[in-house]
Amino acid sequence: MKKIFILLASAFLYTAASAQTTWTVDKAHSNVKFTATHLMVSDVDGTFKNYDATITTSKPDFSDAKFQISIQTASVTTDQDQRDGHIKSDAFFDVAKYPTLTFTSTAITKTSDKHYKLTGNLTLHGVTKPATFDLWYRGTIVNPMSKADDAGFQLTGTIKRSDFTFGPSIPAAIVSDEVAIKANGEFGKAK
Repeated sequence: MKKIFILLASAFLYTAASAQTTWTVDKAHSNVKFTATHLMVSDVDGTFKNYDATITTSKPDFSDAKFQISIQTASVTTDQDQRDGHIKSDAFFDVAKYPTLTFTSTAITKTSDKHYKLTGNLTLHGVTKPATFDLWYRGTIVNPMSKADDAGFQLTGTIKRSDFTFGPSIPAAIVSDEVAIKANGEFGKAK
């Protein structure tokens, strides 16, 4: 009987130690942005207003984290109505045909203290390709308002729009092929 109790206790402790924790994005303190170069001389910034993101992990340093990000393409804005209309059209996002942009991580590799390479599948404009981003884990604190754990991250990297047949009729001399991505995320631990 004692052996059975020890086995059951060990199984319980292993299950508890490896339990996944879910973290959800706090949209009031997060953002998803991009930067493209116009005419090779000026940067234009854009942001997405409607998105969702979750993290699942079993480790407090997030070294086994899995990220899931979903962005509504019609929520794109560059703070200029005419340009926003063009970006939402079939020349770029084609929001009617491709309403969602997604990233699902497949691997996370620690590069230094609180810094990781985050690899996953990025789906943009109906094309799915592997993409790797730099991820900075900024730490976890107890939110003084909610009294719950909050964790902060910053994701940065560059994608090529040509990899996703995104804006194929627009030459790189007008809008750069390389587009910089930057996302700041504050995530609350699910209760």
